[in-house]
Amino acid sequence: MKSIEVNKIIDPMPASDGAGVKLKRSIGVEPNYFDPFLMLDEFGSENKDDYIGGFPPHPHRGIETVTYMLQGEFEHEDSTGAKGRMSSGDVQWMKTGSGIIHSEMPAMSEGRLHGFQLWINMPAKLKMSKPDYIYIDSDKMSVHKDDDKKVKVISGKFENAEGPIKDHYVEPVYFDVELNKNKDFNFSLPLTHNSFIYLIDGEITIGDKKHDKVKDSTLILLSRGEKLNVKTSTNAKFLLISGKPINEEISRGGPFVMNTKAEILQAVQDYHNGTFVK
Repeated sequence: MKSIEVNKIIDPMPASDGAGVKLKRSIGVEPNYFDPFLMLDEFGSENKDDYIGGFPPHPHRGIETVTYMLQGEFEHEDSTGAKGRMSSGDVQWMKTGSGIIHSEMPAMSEGRLHGFQLWINMPAKLKMSKPDYIYIDSDKMSVHKDDDKKVKVISGKFENAEGPIKDHYVEPVYFDVELNKNKDFNFSLPLTHNSFIYLIDGEITIGDKKHDKVKDSTLILLSRGEKLNVKTSTNAKFLLISGKPINEEISRGGPFVMNTKAEILQAVQDYHNGTFVK
């Protein structure tokens, strides 16, 4: 089996979104996208001024957004009439399809808020499909645990733990891994997939080849391969995310991701003339 190695190490860029929420953006800056992944943001602060403005109502078309809360609470509301509250450990997997207008606002005025949002591209044939959601409550998440590690499975399968995302066009893997000091994490990935690790805490090494030091809040793009080996020199926590590329032209315009500029202009026009939500 071909060993997976470090392809590129990227320090996230400070950014803000919504009503001034401070975050760290990695995918969506450099690289601009990593097919099928369009954006990856980490938001996290104990200072309420960094997050209290939240994400007021805004539109999306042509993408899926995966929001994973590690700490804190968010309230969600959208143009389909759906409402909900995300708490620590919960996941919201939203397929925006033809168009949705939604808001995500902190349901807290103090304390630590910490989480991630990942954007996944949708193939042309699904970009105008009906919006849909999958909610994964933390207490219902499938988890593998042994003496070396704890693996929360949002999508894909690790040992006997399997995520609820089934029959997905990019065959995604999304794990939250906690690995003890001086232990190994081994996993087989499809040779077809683009994969990355986002290190949240700790220090890790990947693969057989020597690479620069990787520690805390760092994006690591991985080479294509099948055999992934991660070693720790400290207790570490990281996300492992992998997906099959869509290999289609991408045209981006703010919260809209389509295949052509004309489709972006149509999305903007639909939003402004009130025909955006089908």
